[in-house]
Amino acid sequence: MTYCQGCGTPVEGKFCAKCGMAVGAGAAGAPPSTIPTAPAGGSVMADNVASALCYVPVLGPLIFLLMEPYNKNKAIRFHAWQSLFILGVYIAVSIVINILGEVSPSLYFLHSLIHLAFVVVCFFLGYKAYSGERMVLPIIGPIAEKQA
Repeated sequence: MTYCQGCGTPVEGKFCAKCGMAVGAGAAGAPPSTIPTAPAGGSVMADNVASALCYVPVLGPLIFLLMEPYNKNKAIRFHAWQSLFILGVYIAVSIVINILGEVSPSLYFLHSLIHLAFVVVCFFLGYKAYSGERMVLPIIGPIAEKQA
């Protein structure tokens, strides 16, 4: 299948149905492009995939909040902010447990349970975001919606 060199859509025939450009009109004698390209103005990644990748701790939300086509999408920004707030809560609870663990060493077991819970919540929210569902956590979710 050939693709339009102007907009990247599949073309059946001599002209692109989307932009009207003639197929193979780029360079004289050059064969038409057979490599699909991203549509002009569109994002390279689907919204559900980008939303799910926001739940990869630290790098995921920061990348999608800073990259140009994704930081304008309200759904992706919501998932990125919610992920950052979950990470902040995890870090705060982890610090408190470590401080209390100095007093009572038996609390270090609680730290590993909290870490496991954080990983499970991130996987679950990433799965829900990939499925297209918007899961708003009780306290963190409304704050993330305001930021998005």
